[in-house]
Amino acid sequence: MTDELRKLLTIEKKRLDEINAFLLDKENPLVNDLLSVVNKYGGPDQINQKARESGNIENLLNRLEKNNPLYVKDIDWLINQIDNDSFISIDDYRKKVLGNSVSSMTFNENCPVTLEISACQYFPFFVAEAKQALKKQELMPGRFIRVRNMKEQEEDGDLLAMSAAMQILGSSWCETLDTKGTDGSNVHLGGPETITGYFGGIGQPNDHPIKWVDEFLYYYTNYGVKQVLNINPGTIFLGYLLHKLGIDIEFKISVYMGNDNPYSIFWTLMAARMFSRKDGSTSLIGFNFSNSVNNATIEMSDYVRNCLELGDFVRFEHHIFETWKSIVIQPYDRRDELLELAENIKNISAKHEGGEIKVEQKREHPSDILEYFLPKSDINEKGMMPMLTQNYLDKHDALNNTAKELTKKGLSFIAAPKLHHWGN
Repeated sequence: MTDELRKLLTIEKKRLDEINAFLLDKENPLVNDLLSVVNKYGGPDQINQKARESGNIENLLNRLEKNNPLYVKDIDWLINQIDNDSFISIDDYRKKVLGNSVSSMTFNENCPVTLEISACQYFPFFVAEAKQALKKQELMPGRFIRVRNMKEQEEDGDLLAMSAAMQILGSSWCETLDTKGTDGSNVHLGGPETITGYFGGIGQPNDHPIKWVDEFLYYYTNYGVKQVLNINPGTIFLGYLLHKLGIDIEFKISVYMGNDNPYSIFWTLMAARMFSRKDGSTSLIGFNFSNSVNNATIEMSDYVRNCLELGDFVRFEHHIFETWKSIVIQPYDRRDELLELAENIKNISAKHEGGEIKVEQKREHPSDILEYFLPKSDINEKGMMPMLTQNYLDKHDALNNTAKELTKKGLSFIAAPKLHHWGN
């Protein structure tokens, strides 16, 4: 009986043919709108070439010299420290944590956890973090998430500086485009007084998915920004199609997407696999779970990911800490659960969006995710920048504490590769 029922789930070839016919129909306005934007930027080959040139480290620094020369001095300082192997190596870090017992420890190198921090809003945050890491012989993240207004950081040089810095570190990073549900695109929604309207409605209404593609290709071709945050089924689908067309962009799915069970995760990964390239690669590079998932859900999602042969392509990004205010009920600490997962789950990152609970709850100004969306001018006018910098460094401290606990259990991690992995 069960086997007969299972056979009913087979997807008939004619259904797949119908999807292909839809996509290949020359009169299809949805696909035509996408192709129009792609052609606006010169087609896939020219788009990728422009991105490579714009993202070249020398080109970035030359432009930064004109935009914000003070930032170039910070970049030069960073390059000099790397050239001198000034940051702690992984081997030395393990010795620092374990002492003499490190010689008898065997590390599981099969499932390294990517040390991820969010959100590195301002380049000075990054510089403060790097200087602290050097002074205290700490680790810098292997992955950075940024949620700052793109136009604003384009003007003050942060975008150029961070793009250069990430290449210098060898870390991956993700930007957040301005075309999103909180940008006024849903004309019926305002602030907290209309919050229930956001349930299932935040994202990219009407013609905004195509505007999102246009904005993405602008920053890809002009700054080499390869990876952005994605929160909507429509823009996720278009991200798949851009990659399928030969444009080498990537995206990560936000926690706001609400993928909280293996079935929703299968649905998302199924589409990624369906529109993957011949080599199996997909533009879906990262995947944030809902904060409500438990380890069993993540393990089952890993089963789905591996069955679809996406284990090497799609990283699971798991919040270990969240900002103290405006996103979850506190206390929220998933570190112990991560330590269990890290023994067997590959390609996972430990995302630190908040500081340690004992630190956050005593801060006069604890971290607040709503402050990600404040204009820089408002922050400066209110004198908040020192407090926000401290909030960010609290996240850095939490990330390093996670690295310590992984090390104590004989588990491995990915910190900024060009800073720390030179000793291996």
